[in-house]
Amino acid sequence: MNTGIIKELKATVLQGIMIDREEAEMLIEVPLDELCAAANEIRKHFCGNIFDICTIINGKSGRCSENCKYCAQSVFYKTKVDTYGVLDTQEIVAGARYNEDKGVLRYSIVTAGKSLNDKEIAEMCNTVKAINKQGKINVCVSFGLLNEEQYKKMYDAGVRRVHNNLEASEHYFPNICTTHSFQDKVKAIKAAQRAGMNVCSGGIMGLGETMSDRIDMALSLRKLKVKSVPVNMLNPIPYTPFEHNKVLTNDEMARIVAIYRFILPDVSIRLAGGRGLLPDKGKKCFQSGANAAISGDMLTTSGITIDTDMNMIKELGFKVGLWNE
Repeated sequence: MNTGIIKELKATVLQGIMIDREEAEMLIEVPLDELCAAANEIRKHFCGNIFDICTIINGKSGRCSENCKYCAQSVFYKTKVDTYGVLDTQEIVAGARYNEDKGVLRYSIVTAGKSLNDKEIAEMCNTVKAINKQGKINVCVSFGLLNEEQYKKMYDAGVRRVHNNLEASEHYFPNICTTHSFQDKVKAIKAAQRAGMNVCSGGIMGLGETMSDRIDMALSLRKLKVKSVPVNMLNPIPYTPFEHNKVLTNDEMARIVAIYRFILPDVSIRLAGGRGLLPDKGKKCFQSGANAAISGDMLTTSGITIDTDMNMIKELGFKVGLWNE
């Protein structure tokens, strides 16, 4: 296919004009190398060379009431995952100190379950206050489908960023979860924003969705004014319904990231879960418009060490910093 459409749409985006669904879909079949190079130019124009690296801690594991088909922590599937309640403050604070000493600027506490109850929210508020008292690392929380009052409590404790993935497009979402809805996700995101939070939200690639589904999700994120977008790649977990899904390739992930950069020119596009399955650990994606990553271990799978990522970031000409605060 003629590469002229890439140049045309790149020029449109660089002028500050948002492309629509039809234009984004024109990028599905264009030559990959030219697409990635153009996406990288867009990233440099809007975001410079700042690289937003974060780490996560599994603050509560297993026994989740939801039936998300990709997840090892759901009670619906007989997976071999550790189960425990909310971690104590000391353990979470120790993790925050370790990551801050490694040069990480953002630390996210993630908990299993549809949402935390008020008692657990109170515990986490105390934990966040303790982290903020001990150091300067920014705290993000991923506590499920909270309401505005609960988010306000977290805000008052010092949290300024909330994570809540859409996971998939509105059209495809019922194929991956039926115990809550896409609109439940949107409702929680808007509640967090009303409480004063900025939001980190993205999805998982490789669930069986089409590229059009992926584009639809990106457009939903743009409509919600989300400024940090995790792009996860499915790591098929044994005994989950998606255990036999095909793992995406480097080229497939690079194309997804590049198209997302065209749709979301000024956000942090964050490689997240599944990155360790890529032969180059995401390097091609970081040359195709991505400018952020989750480092260290994921919730139930091994990740990439912080030191390895820091070396890659430097090698690619990025500088660690916070973007879209």
